Amino acid sequence: MERGTRDLVLIGGGHAHALVLLDWKPRPDLRLTLVNPKPTAPYTGMLPGHVAGHYRRAEMMIDLVDLAERAGARLLLDCATGIDRQAKRVLLAGGGSLPYDVASLDVGIASDLPQVPGAEDHAVAAKPLGPYADRWDAFVARAPAEPQIVVIGGGTGGIELAMAQAYRLQGAGALPRVTVVERAAQVLPGLGAGARRALLTRMAGFGIRILTRTEVARIEPDAVILGCGTRLPSDFTLTVTGAQPQAWLADTGLALERGFVRVGPTLQSSDPAIFAVGDCAHLSHAPRPKAGVFAVREAPILGHNLAAALLGGPLRHYRPQRDYLKLISCGARVAVADKFGLRLEGAWLWRWKDRIDRRFMQRFRD
Repeated sequence: MERGTRDLVLIGGGHAHALVLLDWKPRPDLRLTLVNPKPTAPYTGMLPGHVAGHYRRAEMMIDLVDLAERAGARLLLDCATGIDRQAKRVLLAGGGSLPYDVASLDVGIASDLPQVPGAEDHAVAAKPLGPYADRWDAFVARAPAEPQIVVIGGGTGGIELAMAQAYRLQGAGALPRVTVVERAAQVLPGLGAGARRALLTRMAGFGIRILTRTEVARIEPDAVILGCGTRLPSDFTLTVTGAQPQAWLADTGLALERGFVRVGPTLQSSDPAIFAVGDCAHLSHAPRPKAGVFAVREAPILGHNLAAALLGGPLRHYRPQRDYLKLISCGARVAVADKFGLRLEGAWLWRWKDRIDRRFMQRFRD
């Protein structure tokens, strides 16, 4: 008996799914659907450069409409809110649902502070990236002469964005006062000592203040209130507090790790018909930090395995690298590199990073 058309649903327009679409070969017996709330998706690597003013908004956006058209896929502008695994349907915020034979999750993470009063109303989360970029551009256009910025979270992302914001505002003629608030004993965990020292020196050059071992009690429209009662005036409060899983994943019935979808070497979840990649996934066989480099490397394995799951054939295993090169921009066109604890620094590194990022984006435009 001949098998009818089968449905593959890609949930989210993250880097891995964008690369799968880029290489997808349309087939008449497969129907491919991408679900994403926006017709474009930002490229993570260029966000700090955009915040600093080095890239226009369009330069860091992947055109999902064009990408889907070239892949013979349909793009549905909506958000997934759940998965009915028994009926094999993806539930949508718009009220409808989509059938699937195989589905893949690449929905990213959030970086908000849902447990902190006022965070949802008065702070901007660095992730998702699109809304943050919108809010930042609007703020720069109306920023006061001496804007006060509070960045909550002293990881690599928070430090990189703190310097990018300071550089952008200084370039616009303002005198920003930027404070980074971190609950741990030190900022920049996971970096080698040399790279950490280099970044701290760069931050000092911007006059960025760092508060460690500091809790945030609540966020007000014009201030951040610390656990000790201190009030930090803030015209723009950014939260970059690590990875927060998408809340709706908890109701899928899939095996989770701290809210992230557990996947094995084939990138399949506890339900073999559902794959997960990027920041929303937890590699149970080889845990790694949340970083875009892993999503990019997962893409060819994912594309192969999605086709194999639909059409039959052996699945491949994804084996992530043990460490990866971290290229951290420092506001100006300067970067610090860290890998295996070794540190490099200079304008040439920023130019190298710029070439890598532009080459990545060019793949979607050729």
